[in-house]
Amino acid sequence: MALRLADGTAWAETLSRAVEAAPEAFDPTGPDGTTTLRNLIEGDWASAGTPSPVRTPIDNTVLVNLPRLDATTARAAVVSAATAHRDWAETPLSERKARVNDALAALRDHRDLLALLLVWEIGKPWRLACADVDRALDGVRWYVDEIDRMLADGREPLPGPVSNIASWNYPMSVLVHAELVQLLAGNAVIAKTPSQGGAVCLTVAHALMHRAGLPTTLVSGGGEELSEVLVRAPEIGAVAFVGGRSNGGKVAAALLDSDKRHFIEQEGLNAWGIWNFSQWDMLAAHLKKGFEYGKQRCTAYPRFVVQRDLVDEFLDMYLPVVRSVRFGHPLAVGDDWSAGDPLPELDFGPLISATKADELRRKVDEAVRGGAVPLYRGKLDGAPFLTGQDTSAYVAPSVLLAPPGRSRLMHAEPFGPVDTIVVVDTTDELLAAMNASNGALVASLACDDEEEAAKLAVDLQAFKVGINKPRSRGDRDEPFGGRGASWKGAFVGGELLVQAVTVGRGRLFGNFPDYNSYPAT
Repeated sequence: MALRLADGTAWAETLSRAVEAAPEAFDPTGPDGTTTLRNLIEGDWASAGTPSPVRTPIDNTVLVNLPRLDATTARAAVVSAATAHRDWAETPLSERKARVNDALAALRDHRDLLALLLVWEIGKPWRLACADVDRALDGVRWYVDEIDRMLADGREPLPGPVSNIASWNYPMSVLVHAELVQLLAGNAVIAKTPSQGGAVCLTVAHALMHRAGLPTTLVSGGGEELSEVLVRAPEIGAVAFVGGRSNGGKVAAALLDSDKRHFIEQEGLNAWGIWNFSQWDMLAAHLKKGFEYGKQRCTAYPRFVVQRDLVDEFLDMYLPVVRSVRFGHPLAVGDDWSAGDPLPELDFGPLISATKADELRRKVDEAVRGGAVPLYRGKLDGAPFLTGQDTSAYVAPSVLLAPPGRSRLMHAEPFGPVDTIVVVDTTDELLAAMNASNGALVASLACDDEEEAAKLAVDLQAFKVGINKPRSRGDRDEPFGGRGASWKGAFVGGELLVQAVTVGRGRLFGNFPDYNSYPAT
């Protein structure tokens, strides 16, 4: 049966709704006739920068132009943000709460638009896109209720605005959420638009935040052009980074000679360990959910370390789970679909770009050539796509047994629907294989004896360890951080996020050059 776009979801209609919601943030026609985004700098929306096309991973068509600022323009934006920061830091907490609440109300009014923008921009299926927006709004609302308590010991805003450089995968529940909490705590905020996706959603969100009277700055441009300004500028009070180890390492290196507050979240190879275990139905439910958004998240589990005596039972459970994963065009429906019907219920859509998809396919081929055993390699055939659609950014799930030690999949997170399985005979081998990436954000152990699992967990180099359940960033009062190379600087989450962006008594939890301090997780 031929598929079509669900009524009311075409990009032209979606973009028209975005422009109607925030006309001040868009140039209707760019140099090539394509709508171009504006940057929010020096307190207003400005047509500045060199436009470059942004493509959707769904079908590789151009969505908008994103203008790339030069360092001089970005430097002026930082100076202006620092001035706004000084005024905002003196604003009474009651007024800050009122303005954040106004922003939340406006964002809630446009919730479905923000979610549909995420579907087109980063390929999230509708349910997951809605969850990204809802988690941001619900989480910030919790902070509004709790912020008085968190600041009660006399904590004060930082000396300058917070510079936020975040990945493309969670524009609302990570980036906008963090910004609104930083604003509650008395800091002006600067955000860099991710180059790979989320620009239109963030533009609309920041327009609504700006209308509510919040001191926000939104700049776009390449990391190399803007890093010196957004990381090292003396006016910056803190740097918040979410991304990979390569770029995170560059940010950390730029801060080596600085005492600037920072929280740098980097990926690690999160692993499930399977040892003396028999509750396969329970584990199957967890692993199916783990494929959401194609494992394009920092707390995904792409590595399974399995006791040799359990490999056959594990595969009997696991391979049917992988075969049941649903992926395809997030908005493709049949002719019998009508307005009001649910949009496709998929585990994931495309990867963030055709380039990333090609890179992941090369990693799989490299591992197989090096000796990995391909237990499962899915195909795009039969997935729900539109006739003639570009599918270059889509990757079907793959499972490899025993990736060779020299392959990139052995030690690094694939950031896509590719799992690797390592077989071990002893608990020492189990721990070594689970700790292969020199630190991780999360890990889990599947073990019938929870006391035995708890003893093993002590030696895992992960910030959070689940026993017979996965772990995630968490919401509300749950702390978040990483061990080893997966995190540098202050930890965040719950009260720790407010402490990270304020000055007060007591030393911070985190990974610092002169000490490491971990909260109970």
